[in-house]
Amino acid sequence: MTETSVHDPRGLIRESYRIEGIDTVQCRSIFFDWAMDLQEGEAGVASIQALLDQYQTAHPTHPMTMVLLEGVSKLASDGPQRRTGRRRNR
Repeated sequence: MTETSVHDPRGLIRESYRIEGIDTVQCRSIFFDWAMDLQEGEAGVASIQALLDQYQTAHPTHPMTMVLLEGVSKLASDGPQRRTGRRRNR
């Protein structure tokens, strides 16, 4: 049975921690794929922090941990952003 979580429903982040020899570039690609699944209005920082809480202690130097730390830092410093996918005519 595959473990999934509310913050990683497809198990992308979990699987990245299982890949031997994975590098930062690959982790960023996986992270981007994971982030694209976030629904509008979902708390990205809260989800990333929950994943860090789950994996960081056991994998402090893993490339995905570094990517998650970058992600939470970037989102926290940028503040909330709105994704709409369309431009507004002025």
